[in-house]
Amino acid sequence: MKRRSLFSLATALCIAGILPASCFGQSAAPLPRFGIEVNAGTLGAGIQAATAVTHKSNVRFGFNYFSYSASTTSSGTNITFDGKLKLESGELLYDQYLFGGFHISPGLAMYYGNQANGTATIPAGQTVTLNSVQYYSSASVPITGTGSFTSSKFAPEVMFGFGNLLPRSARHFTLNFDMGVVFVRSPLIQLNLVGNACTISATAGCSPIATTPTVESNLMAEQTKLNNTAASYLKYWPVIRLGFVLVRCDAPRRKDGIVG
Repeated sequence: MKRRSLFSLATALCIAGILPASCFGQSAAPLPRFGIEVNAGTLGAGIQAATAVTHKSNVRFGFNYFSYSASTTSSGTNITFDGKLKLESGELLYDQYLFGGFHISPGLAMYYGNQANGTATIPAGQTVTLNSVQYYSSASVPITGTGSFTSSKFAPEVMFGFGNLLPRSARHFTLNFDMGVVFVRSPLIQLNLVGNACTISATAGCSPIATTPTVESNLMAEQTKLNNTAASYLKYWPVIRLGFVLVRCDAPRRKDGIVG
């Protein structure tokens, strides 16, 4: 019993030595040192940590994640994909406050792992369009395959918004709103199809995709068209995010006015 009490006392002393005194409510004039928020937005659910740089600026680091499974059909090819979308990103942001809680925040998405992967299904007898050429999925060896979408791993971003993860006041709980854009390099879409493609019907004019140059060429041309379309519409990822501060620790001010 005594050992347990001594262990508890030692643990408490260690924690008290590591954390700032203001985390225990002992700072008379708190200045922000460290804070943590949870948030949700178009980059997924996230968590961010921040520290103050000057009286009007912070540095933030965070991670976002979101996963969603669904089935979708490509309008251009008539291919149905059963896949999963994953949004993953790590961020480093510099918050510069201009007036009140309004801030501009340039930054970098250091690991921008947004991606989608799926299996392609073209039932026997169903048509599929590749480079404006229509094919039938073979009755004996239907067309199947995979499709994927990947983005660049690093991307600059710029945000603006209201609120402060580390408010310059005694408040320890606050909201932080961000809006902006991530400048993504051209994403990459890949199509991989196998099986037999037929030119006349599901049972006539059929040949394997992998060994038929004309079908393989049309497949690559269709993939290029999809990438060109994606490059036009997916180069800018919009960001809208709302966060709630959970933890904040302050640096105490000494009698001489210097931050301790």
